[in-house]
Amino acid sequence: MQLQQLLPPGPAWDPELYPMPAIVADAIAAELARVDARAADLLSEMFPGTLRELLSDWERVMGLPDECQGNTASPSGRLREVLRRFSDAGRQDPLYFQEMAQRLGYPEARVIEWRTPRFGLARFGSSQFGSWDCQFVWVVQLGALRAKEPIFGNAQFGDRFGANETDIVECVIRRYAPAHTVVFFDYS
Repeated sequence: MQLQQLLPPGPAWDPELYPMPAIVADAIAAELARVDARAADLLSEMFPGTLRELLSDWERVMGLPDECQGNTASPSGRLREVLRRFSDAGRQDPLYFQEMAQRLGYPEARVIEWRTPRFGLARFGSSQFGSWDCQFVWVVQLGALRAKEPIFGNAQFGDRFGANETDIVECVIRRYAPAHTVVFFDYS
């Protein structure tokens, strides 16, 4: 009906005199409405926060599944990871890597940068100053391992309890670490 209202006025388009344009308009109206609805769906798929159908395409663009963290099985977990990657603004300051370790399950994580001794900056007895060989070394102190709580029905034979898999946090931090630096991990 709306398509017929868009036709120009005049006797050539009068459905009583010439019914064929009205019949054709009725025939194609449903398909045009479907195409219009799909175009609106495509607009919602352009942002990961509102997507429903193109999750696998967004994962491919974002480089998921991550080789460090493995595959997230649930669709909500996959969507959360796509959103995190989409909105994450990477940095190269110690606070960024500290927040990254905290997000991966180490709440007491902190980053210590070793600095070269420089005149006016070095203080006697300061433990954060190393030698010239340590000028690009930094340490991620992860603190105590967060205990995993076993959940009945989710635990499988061979699961580790009371410890995090350290290779996940190490893999992720090493991937984003500046290329000229050396990272050490301290679990004490």
